[in-house]
Amino acid sequence: MADPGGGAVCNGTLHSQSEDSHSENCTENGAVREAQQNGNSNFYKPIVESFEEAPLYAVIFTYMGYGIGTLFGYLRDFLRNRGIEKCNAAVEREEQKDFVPLYQNFENFYTRNIYMRIRDNWNRPICSAPGALFDVMERVSDDYNWTFRFTGRIIKDVINMGSYNFLGLAAKYDESMRTVKDVLETYGLGVSSTRQEMGTLDKHKELEDLVAKFLNVEAAMVFGMGFATNSMNIPALVGKGCLILSDELNHASLVLGARLSGATIRIFKHNNMQSLEKLLRDAVIYGQPRTRRAWKKILILVEGIYSMEGSIVRLPQIVALKKKYKAYLYIDEAHSIGSVGPSGRGVVEFFGMDPRDVDVCMGTFTKSFGASGGYIAGRKDLVDYLRVHSHSAAYATSMSPPVAEQIIRSIKFIMGLDGTTQGLQRVQQLAKNTRYFRQRLKEMGFIIYGHEESPVVPLLLYMPAKLAAFARHLLKRKIGVVVVGFPATPLAEGRARFCVSAAHTQEMLDTVLEALDKMGDLLHAKYSRHRKSARPELYDETSFELED
Repeated sequence: MADPGGGAVCNGTLHSQSEDSHSENCTENGAVREAQQNGNSNFYKPIVESFEEAPLYAVIFTYMGYGIGTLFGYLRDFLRNRGIEKCNAAVEREEQKDFVPLYQNFENFYTRNIYMRIRDNWNRPICSAPGALFDVMERVSDDYNWTFRFTGRIIKDVINMGSYNFLGLAAKYDESMRTVKDVLETYGLGVSSTRQEMGTLDKHKELEDLVAKFLNVEAAMVFGMGFATNSMNIPALVGKGCLILSDELNHASLVLGARLSGATIRIFKHNNMQSLEKLLRDAVIYGQPRTRRAWKKILILVEGIYSMEGSIVRLPQIVALKKKYKAYLYIDEAHSIGSVGPSGRGVVEFFGMDPRDVDVCMGTFTKSFGASGGYIAGRKDLVDYLRVHSHSAAYATSMSPPVAEQIIRSIKFIMGLDGTTQGLQRVQQLAKNTRYFRQRLKEMGFIIYGHEESPVVPLLLYMPAKLAAFARHLLKRKIGVVVVGFPATPLAEGRARFCVSAAHTQEMLDTVLEALDKMGDLLHAKYSRHRKSARPELYDETSFELED
């Protein structure tokens, strides 16, 4: 991969891969012939995903709810402007009344008049480690959720169904964390320097070597913040004259990195190979706008597991396409590393593929590893280039030494280098818990999204009032959940998002499922009729045009 100013960065020979002849996911997109060159039987793992449509009445009532909320919002804004109702939101200063307004946009209107009604379901303070059980600080509001006050009561032993603690490694201190304590005593907490100055420690080098070994790649580089791993490194890899093809459901860090790069960005429908191939074909045929020169680089941006949909990337098909059209592939495994694959090595292992098929492997340590930060891994020349040109390496403070030791400890645990098989057992337990939880929810009649082996489980609730009632009632039953609505999801697709953990016991899951069954009946949220999705971008490979 060449950098925007010239000079080789990474990626040597393009390696061919194959698919099994029985695959149905790539039969019409031109990638089959590209992928039939060898006999790797693991190339196509069956993709079993669900994106069931909502009943028409649920969609109608959802939009009606937002419509009524909007009408009352305008009425309340009118009352606020006349001084009849107190305005607690940010407003323009009187001396700036003739300026272009900073706050008057739809998002702010939505925050004032709809989000505030259900704001108590977010940002709940936790006062314990985010294990399978955690403690929540009780709070109440006296002004309709504009401000909160603590009651002094602690809600003990709430079942944690919201944290990304997939392997249960984010836990309170025990003797297995002795090495982290020793590193804290030796190195202290902070580094107070960047990687390019005096911030590279032997612990960082040890961690990077271990990450490369874990992923079976040549080299790796670690960073102190997962979000910045994407947003600060993508601009170092592509620039003006380059083309980025990005999945429409990519995380905000990927979107920000793509925008900061200055490259041209085109969006393909989620996991839709025809949409992606059309963009690739047009890019090769027509080149850059106006000049028609060939693109310097074409970079495909995808995620391993999509955190709002619970879907898994169709990696074999994307690899076949990227080889056919000589593009590069950047995959964000923030949610998939440690949580999928026979030994927790992410979607590359999940599909039985060669790590060399992915040009840039990115992941974070914030989920499965119970720490913070991220990594970029791949060929050695790629990593060496980023050590010099990465904005994060040049300007961001290095990873804290105790955090680095926690990641080292976690990776050794997963790989079995601690002399036990407990890490592998946790990976297997996570898979077992995930399948059990998803299957039970389907049997109850809920609409859930995503792949059957994804530990991220979105349960569709649609209506904003049901989001609030769902989270509030479950907390009373000592179950902590995350509910998600606009703008993190489409307006009419509000949902609860469960994160299954290896630390969850059968008893815990059954307790949650029993409560969900009752909540589904109480809120009439069991919408499933086992119908095929009405969203062609998620299910139908024959539709590939993006909507305006």
